Amino acid sequence: MSDIIQLDINAILKQLPHRYPFLLVDRVLECVKGERIRALKNVTYNEPFFPGHFPHRPVMPGVIIIEALAQAAGILAFVTAGVVPDDQTRFYFVGIDKARFRRPVEPGDQLILTAELERTMRGIWKFRAAAYVSDAEVASAELMVAPETHKSGAAS
Repeated sequence: MSDIIQLDINAILKQLPHRYPFLLVDRVLECVKGERIRALKNVTYNEPFFPGHFPHRPVMPGVIIIEALAQAAGILAFVTAGVVPDDQTRFYFVGIDKARFRRPVEPGDQLILTAELERTMRGIWKFRAAAYVSDAEVASAELMVAPETHKSGAAS
């Protein structure tokens, strides 16, 4: 049986290069290296996108939900690869397929972000990802990420 890893915000800050206002993962509830991740995003009214996105009925933009899923998948990729990102190492979000949005996400919701590693091929990592509020799926997609590593002295 694989070890289950949990990460608080301090550990997440070491795993992702994102910072406010674009860090979209608050906690990793469980992560199994090479398999899956389940993470949490607390959605608050103070999010910077709400004043401009349907101000009279705040709804989290679908692209932000997808980015949150990509960040969770990125954490799984780093954990699986055994890499801590730095200025020379990162994973980029390089593709999305079959994105679907099923219901709005609003302030006060807890967004559960899930991703399962489907395969890696020629440096591309493919994940099946879904976001939930309670037990209801609100969004899903197939996501692809790819590592970028630069050694000092190498051309960019």
